Amino acid sequence: MTALAGHTLFDTAIGPCGIAWGPRGIAGVQLPEADAEATRTRLLRFTGPLPQAMAPPEVLAAIREITALLAGEPHDMSAIVLDLSGLTDFQRRVYALARAIPAGQTRSYGELAEDLGGKHLARAVGQALGFNPFAPVVPCHRILAAGQRPGGFSAHGGAATKLRMLAAEGAGPNGTGTLF
Repeated sequence: MTALAGHTLFDTAIGPCGIAWGPRGIAGVQLPEADAEATRTRLLRFTGPLPQAMAPPEVLAAIREITALLAGEPHDMSAIVLDLSGLTDFQRRVYALARAIPAGQTRSYGELAEDLGGKHLARAVGQALGFNPFAPVVPCHRILAAGQRPGGFSAHGGAATKLRMLAAEGAGPNGTGTLF
């Protein structure tokens, strides 16, 4: 039997990831930390305590898409339903822009800021992405600093993990091929 709310860990090409769900959709996704327990701890820090449970079909579908993406098989994950109820309006807007970036392409913090009202919002965009509880469904790894530099990345391994994920997608500026 599956739970209406719960969490589970699953293996990917870059290590064990975590996913949590509730009645409103995916409540959180966690990229690998140093080990499985650290992944679970960080996931539940964002979602609150949820039981470990067998994932329902829609969560299993999301797991398959995340696993494929992290193995270098680009997937459009825009149909995955996320529970955005605990986020600010600004975070929701940033995440919507990030979700619109296709695999293999990148944008800059400044470009997203311009779309949201001006370059002066670039730092706020970075802060929203640093909080992102849905990576890689909200593909914050596709957003770069000025000059195509990787910028920060809050997942374990920092910018090296971001670069690895981008390389797996063949990401380059404006879809022009790999940056690396």
